Amino acid sequence: MQISKLRGHHLLCVHGFQGMGYSPVFIERMRDIVDKIRDSSHDMWIEVKVGFDDACAACPHKGEAECERDADSDDHVKGMDRKVIRHLELEQDAIYRKEWLVKRTAEMVEPDDLDFLCRDCSWLSAGVCKTGLRQLKEKLLPSV
Repeated sequence: MQISKLRGHHLLCVHGFQGMGYSPVFIERMRDIVDKIRDSSHDMWIEVKVGFDDACAACPHKGEAECERDADSDDHVKGMDRKVIRHLELEQDAIYRKEWLVKRTAEMVEPDDLDFLCRDCSWLSAGVCKTGLRQLKEKLLPSV
């Protein structure tokens, strides 16, 4: 079975993705990843990363060794990766089943947690991530 690489903060981004991105190639790559994660009939393994992943491979800001969007971007995105990995109580570079990761995200992340986990992310203000997380929770978690 295929093992996909996904950076920590992308574990959250995939639930709110609405077709926005850094370039048409990046959007297409991200859409492919998102479609696989949202497809309950598609089983896969995900290696959780701090740093470049399968989506980053298509990003116009990907440098040889780090994100080059701006001077602070590499530290910023790696910081988000680490915060999400800690919040979900995962291990960096460990491999998990997609279904388990998606359910864990629904159980352990509240929409308002994104204010801390994704602080200063350029996409957070669009609101799609919080909306996507709310929809994930409604879909997977029984009402109390």
